[in-house]
Amino acid sequence: MPNSIINSLIKTPCGRAKYQKLASKHSFLSKIRLAWFILIAAIRDLSLKQTN
Repeated sequence: MPNSIINSLIKTPCGRAKYQKLASKHSFLSKIRLAWFILIAAIRDLSLKQTN
């Protein structure tokens, strides 16, 4: 379920790869960076159509 939400927010293949890389790290600063990345990527990808 959470992956489908992320895939609807981050629509580019390179963005999804970067998300997977950031999500695999578990430190506190990594979680902050992941949240920041999701926010910026979602805003940038608003105008793009969904890709599979």
